[in-house]
Amino acid sequence: MNIKSVLVLLAFGLSACSSGRYAGVPKEYHALIDRTIATAGDNAKELKKALKEVPRNEREGMAFLISYMPERDAKSLSADFLLENVEYAYKARAEFPWAKDVPDSVFLNDVVAYANLNENRESWRKDFYERFKKYVAPCKTMREAIDSVNKNVRDELLVDYNTKREKPDQAPYESMRQHMASCSGLSILLTDAFRAVGIPSRVAGTPAWHDDRGNHNWNEVWIDGQWRFTEYYPSDDLDQSWFLTDAGKAIKEDVRKAIYAASFKPTGYYFPLVWDDNIRYVHAENVTDRYTSLYRAQLSATPADGKHVALRVMVFRDKDHAEASGDRVATNLDVFKGDKQLYGGRSTGATQDMNDVLTFNVEKNQQYTVKFMNGKGEMQTQTIDVGDNTTTLKLYMQ
Repeated sequence: MNIKSVLVLLAFGLSACSSGRYAGVPKEYHALIDRTIATAGDNAKELKKALKEVPRNEREGMAFLISYMPERDAKSLSADFLLENVEYAYKARAEFPWAKDVPDSVFLNDVVAYANLNENRESWRKDFYERFKKYVAPCKTMREAIDSVNKNVRDELLVDYNTKREKPDQAPYESMRQHMASCSGLSILLTDAFRAVGIPSRVAGTPAWHDDRGNHNWNEVWIDGQWRFTEYYPSDDLDQSWFLTDAGKAIKEDVRKAIYAASFKPTGYYFPLVWDDNIRYVHAENVTDRYTSLYRAQLSATPADGKHVALRVMVFRDKDHAEASGDRVATNLDVFKGDKQLYGGRSTGATQDMNDVLTFNVEKNQQYTVKFMNGKGEMQTQTIDVGDNTTTLKLYMQ
């Protein structure tokens, strides 16, 4: 055998060894896996163990996670954590009919992914699968499953919105321990619940509304080939919420005032986190255009005449308790112009987002009267003069 033949055989042998190391893994992941393992330090053995022990039909899911996980996870996640996460993601795909139809790219990025933002990494998937499968078991379609999880997530997890939560970026069990979370924590809970039963979901949000009133995060679900939005406290339908008017005024080119959807796989953009603006490993898509389009469609259904302005009404316990989310009171109230009743509604209560405010579209430069029952059961009347700009009225139960 000549030297050339030996070299060819040697090269073939090395190639075979390399392929065998990642057998069953598409070649597109090989270099990415090598890079992650190189950054994992002493934890590299855990990643190698996970790749070695994962069943062949789940191998691409494991390869995807290891390829795109941030360095913090490469250095810390155990093989057992990764194996359980992948096992139950594929279990949901095999069990639920809607999950079978999800494209691989969406399944990997928005079902198999074990994290949303920068929250602590917790082994939530098996527990959430067991908690939520009973709600979706009778469902035949993705839409039925989405509605079932959304309507039951609060009562199953017993977590409510509260500004007194320990931190904004809570992982599931941190929120469940306190029974409270921010809008970000609630969004993490709901997306994890969706993913646990094979529903593609991701966290969406903005660092700041167009008028700098603060940030907000919510959820998106993938259905019928497109992303649509919902929240932990759902509206009557997808793509409907109190915040659409604000989201529709987002500014795509402004990093702080654009709208983003989180992605496990790198996208070229990062998700700006208001609680830690140094983090760049939470990837995202800029989805501002979709929300501005939804808002324009809403406006076309209700023509703007330039003669109206928003009247926002908030109800609190008393004047000494009128700042925190838990100080708010949900109560019915009516809006009058003179003796004529124009509107009626219910104020937002303690568990709803602080940016969620009962709002009426009223004529500019007019005087209105708001009537409601106070904490003693007495009818209270408050007069308010509305000018050319949005007006906020604070009412008190005592």
